[in-house]
Amino acid sequence: MNFSFIDFLTLFGALSLFLFGMKVMSEGIQKLAGDKMRGFLSAMTSNRFLGVLTGFFVTTLVQSSSASTVMVVSFVNAGLLNLVQSVGVIMGANIGTTTTAWLISFLGFKLNIAALSLPIIGIAFPMLYFSKDKMTSLGETLLGFALLFMGLGLLQSSVPDLRENPQMFEALQNLTDYGFGSILIFLGIGTLLTIVLQSSSATMALTLVMCNNGWIGFEHGAAIVLGENIGTTITANLAALVGNVHAKRTALAHTLFNIFGVVWMLLIFRIFIGQIDAYMVGIGLNSPMVDAAMVPFGLAIFHTAFNITNTLLLIGFIKYIVMGVERIIPSKGKTDERHQLEYFGQGFLHMSELSVLQAKRETLRYCDLGQRMFNFIPEMIYQTDKKKFAKYLARVSKYEEITDRVEVEITTFLIKVSRKQLSLNASEQLRRMRLICSEVEKIGDICFKMATLLEKKREEKAYYTPKQREALDKMFALVNEAFDEMMLNVERGEVFARTNINKSYVLEKRINEFRDKVSVGVIDDLEKGGAHVKSGFYFNKMISSCEKVGDSVLNINEAAAGVNIE
Repeated sequence: MNFSFIDFLTLFGALSLFLFGMKVMSEGIQKLAGDKMRGFLSAMTSNRFLGVLTGFFVTTLVQSSSASTVMVVSFVNAGLLNLVQSVGVIMGANIGTTTTAWLISFLGFKLNIAALSLPIIGIAFPMLYFSKDKMTSLGETLLGFALLFMGLGLLQSSVPDLRENPQMFEALQNLTDYGFGSILIFLGIGTLLTIVLQSSSATMALTLVMCNNGWIGFEHGAAIVLGENIGTTITANLAALVGNVHAKRTALAHTLFNIFGVVWMLLIFRIFIGQIDAYMVGIGLNSPMVDAAMVPFGLAIFHTAFNITNTLLLIGFIKYIVMGVERIIPSKGKTDERHQLEYFGQGFLHMSELSVLQAKRETLRYCDLGQRMFNFIPEMIYQTDKKKFAKYLARVSKYEEITDRVEVEITTFLIKVSRKQLSLNASEQLRRMRLICSEVEKIGDICFKMATLLEKKREEKAYYTPKQREALDKMFALVNEAFDEMMLNVERGEVFARTNINKSYVLEKRINEFRDKVSVGVIDDLEKGGAHVKSGFYFNKMISSCEKVGDSVLNINEAAAGVNIE
């Protein structure tokens, strides 16, 4: 067989163009959908049927069940979905990935879409330079669509011609001579291809090309399709390795669901294939068993029928699937339950636009961390037991380390996402989140300084007077009120925050006025001899620190509302 290294690179390049087109089209569609898609996901309920529809919708858009299931694992890890919801979405994702076969069968082989690719690129390319965000996103979608089918066309022309290479035909023929063992061999090939390509859609495209060119028949093509269903679970399991217990359970549920489907299908494989063959002949089409041109349609029907049947069989047992994976992967306590920041795997198709929703959720959680750390300070003020005080000090110190680490991780995550092609609105939201994270980190630093200040006060045996303690209580209450408004604004988003921002300005004014009032009072008390110099010093420092926390809280409110930010 005359198949050189250059021929191999040409084949690999055609596959790469197909994958790149899929990526560009996926990102373009995400940006077109933008907030609507994020809102659609965030409004998801625990209704299992709605979850299936969601999984179908998202996977149809991104054309990769591997990408969408990694996204589901990530959302569970972030706390955006629970385990019951995630199983429904995964079922829908399996159905959604079947659209690839239909798309290629109807357009890729029957019509010469590759010939139309250049005219489509001619239309799409100027749209990339439009000032309107939607037009640019539409241009990217069309460009990705054209590149995808151009890659598919090149893939068809790049594969070796078996009529001119009888050696390869003999090799493939040998693999089909083991009866049911051949089915298992081609199932393994499908699994391996999907793991390597990180996209079940890409494996499906390769399978359809091989079948259309006569490399393999309908039966063995169907076995590769079954292998894809197993291979696509590996990606989700890899993504879950760095996740929490919920993410691991979701990945396991995906694996069990797909393996169960493959097992029952193998038991009735030839009967199922025969029924599809009979159905196609019955509606006036040629048999996929004898006509290679009909194999892509046969595989599309097989893939769809298999995944829909598997979903219908198991959708009523979601509760028991969840119970099973919880038993297999038990929780190890709060440490295991803690949500991680490592959401997305390093796969080819990142859900950049949808990552904004996750980033928002993690930013909100980071803000809550800042408020909890602030509330350790009044506990330390009133703590008289030396050991308990030391524990609070250690906790504040630990939280300060966490805020520093989390700020770096979130900012790194946000920057990584912002490097992807995003809509202008999504990019602006990420920029504001980076500002918010920076301010929370400042709050952590201030709280740590307040804690060390209280430690020194304790060592020097300085005490706050009842009047000073009363003033500190009022100051902490004011700042906590500002924190509560901040959490509300960050959670509900820009539109709400803009209408609510005046409350934040009023609270900031009250904090500043109270700081000024008590500062004057400290000087008066010192002049009258009503307070010790040391207690006055530590009191003034504590009030001043609270005011600085208030400043950062206001900055976060303004970032959430999109006002007064550079």
